[in-house]
Amino acid sequence: MGVGRRIGKKQGAPEPLSEEHFARLKRKAGLPVDTPVASADAPSKRRRGNNLKPVKAEKPAKKSSLKAAAATNGTLKKNGSVKATATKKADAAPKKKQLLDPDSSDDDDDDIEIGSDEDAGGALLGEDSDDEMELLGDDFLGSDNSDEEDDVLDSDVEENGKGGFVFSDDEDDSDLEEKLTAANIEGLSRKLDKKKAREDAEAEAELKQSALQTNIVGTDMFEDSDGEEGDEDGVPGAGSGKTKTNLAPDLQLLRSRISETIQVLEDMPRLAAKGRSRAEYVSQLIKDICSYYGYSEYLADKLFHLFPPREAFAFFEANETPRPVVLRTNTLKTHRRELAQSLINRGVTLEPVGKWSKVGLQVFESNVPLGATPEYLAGHYILQAASSFLPVMALAPQEKERVLDMAAAPGGKTTHLAALMKNTGVVFANDPSKARSKGLIGNIHRLGARNVIVCNYDARDFPRVMGGFDRVLLDAPCSGTGVIAKDASVKTNKTEKDFMQLSHIQKQLLLAAIDSVNHASKTGGYLVYSTCSVAVEENEAVVAYALKRRPNVRLVETGLPFGKEGFTSYMGKTFDSTIKQTRRFYPHHQNVDGFFVAKFKKFAPTPANAVRAEGGSTKAASAFGADGEGLDGDESDVTRASDKAPVNEDDEAEKEDNFGGFDDDEDSKYIGRARKNAMRRRGLDPHMLDYKPAARKAGETSKVEDGNEKAKAEKAPREEVKSKEKKDKAAAVVSTTTSAAAAATNGSAKAQKAQKGKLTQGKKK
Repeated sequence: MGVGRRIGKKQGAPEPLSEEHFARLKRKAGLPVDTPVASADAPSKRRRGNNLKPVKAEKPAKKSSLKAAAATNGTLKKNGSVKATATKKADAAPKKKQLLDPDSSDDDDDDIEIGSDEDAGGALLGEDSDDEMELLGDDFLGSDNSDEEDDVLDSDVEENGKGGFVFSDDEDDSDLEEKLTAANIEGLSRKLDKKKAREDAEAEAELKQSALQTNIVGTDMFEDSDGEEGDEDGVPGAGSGKTKTNLAPDLQLLRSRISETIQVLEDMPRLAAKGRSRAEYVSQLIKDICSYYGYSEYLADKLFHLFPPREAFAFFEANETPRPVVLRTNTLKTHRRELAQSLINRGVTLEPVGKWSKVGLQVFESNVPLGATPEYLAGHYILQAASSFLPVMALAPQEKERVLDMAAAPGGKTTHLAALMKNTGVVFANDPSKARSKGLIGNIHRLGARNVIVCNYDARDFPRVMGGFDRVLLDAPCSGTGVIAKDASVKTNKTEKDFMQLSHIQKQLLLAAIDSVNHASKTGGYLVYSTCSVAVEENEAVVAYALKRRPNVRLVETGLPFGKEGFTSYMGKTFDSTIKQTRRFYPHHQNVDGFFVAKFKKFAPTPANAVRAEGGSTKAASAFGADGEGLDGDESDVTRASDKAPVNEDDEAEKEDNFGGFDDDEDSKYIGRARKNAMRRRGLDPHMLDYKPAARKAGETSKVEDGNEKAKAEKAPREEVKSKEKKDKAAAVVSTTTSAAAAATNGSAKAQKAQKGKLTQGKKK
């Protein structure tokens, strides 16, 4: 391009390159070139004055010929001779410059060329040999290494004339770029392949170097028995399997290897390495999961085999994030809409937990502590996991029924039962722990459940303690493998012994619960068994045991709108086909805690030869025999036996441990304060309560009693005298009355005789 007309006296655009220059560059690159025709009147550059000389950064030349050229400050000619190109001095005579015609168009710029190599001071890159230059660089229009960079074009010269552009002789090969043609495409492809191979080798070396700093190498299965690395088709390993370190694992490498192993397990025929079995891949994956998530190998193996590989990975991942905070509305005191509006006004972000629940609210964000709001203290809601709604919904208690909650603490399910029953009927809330029963009692009072009776028995004592319930809820104690997000200690503290002990207790509790249900109930006869575990040993295995031991029960639909079916076969074990009516809940599917729910219907009394639940307290067992000899199989007999059971006095230790933990002395203070406040509200003087006569001391009471006895002794003779006087007076009165009456009778007799005599005399006359 030519110099613009409106550039003025400012520095213009860089000078265009001649065709001769491009021809030299193409010859160096080994490309076919048409011989350029040099212009006879090509303009030359004028060198600038003597004051400007920029500092040139030093770069080591890459080739011996360039080193020699740099030593002589010259350029290499094609014939091999070195021509000195020393920097021109300030007083060098400038060459005659040729001015551009201001009327010339841009199309004429191609005709302007540089006159000669000598005029350009030997600075053209075209003077290099062919073996020194392979490709054209990205910055072939200029370079930092140019020996001619200290030659600065004058602005005036660049504005009015043209000259040759200056290039560096020792330009780096990596900065060059070659135009892709049919002639050089093969060579460029080989070069790119070499470059890619070199980068891959460097990346692999870096990966191995980083892997050596971790303990992943101790769990690498992709090693042959002789220590050689496995095939490339397998999942990439890192280091020798015999080397182990105590350094922390590289979590990013672990996660990537877990993902790759899962991909291999999903498509074993195509992706598996030769000679590697599926068991080896599974073993390596479980070890990586243990290292990445912190599980014990026993528990990781147990949980992994519940799902396909990818779903198992999703389950482990879901256990690392907590479940949403959920509130259950207490319908005994408020409605969900009113509660939601009250909490929203306090800065709580929430929404209904789902269409499956009419009382649940899921909280996303809260500016206030949810356990200290006025609504919470007033009993309008309780903090309860969404999965805890499910057993109560499956049991579906009706009004005026008799319901037993065998493991009630801390009271979420018990108060839910009372709310569904609308405070009618009766709910027996039992829990074997007295410490946990205190929280149970507190929640019952706070939520206003008035139809609940709290008791403290080993649940295996039922129905020896009491039986004949319409419905029974058994939320059995379990390993907690479904609530790992709440309690991460489950990852490491559960062993095979724990699962064996827990499953045995759960079987005994379930048998006791079945025996406590009244099969003749008009509205009930149902039992719900639930756990917060996903292990088959605690769920399907326990249900299958109960179905074998109690042929008078059967499984029915839970009535829950979601959830996965229970296992009918697991690890070579086969269960009854009706077990698919049970429901499983997982954190990675429904975003609730892992849970299991099974619902039974009792349709007949327990057989006489049925195996009774073992365990429980020795007092209840001694009343009927440890093996249930006092029960002769009939449900009515069970009720009569429990009614006739003697009530034994508690031991001394139990007397000291007051159930419920209430202190009467401390309560009296609060009661007195409440009475005074009530009197203030009514406008009365609260100090009137203090004027009540206080209890007298023992000495004073004895003195008063002695004085009363003395007074009585003094009054006794006086009363005797007075009584004698009264008796004498009464006797005198009686005597006088009798004498008067006798005299009156005598007089009347005489008068009668006189009258008779007169009558006789008149008759005679």
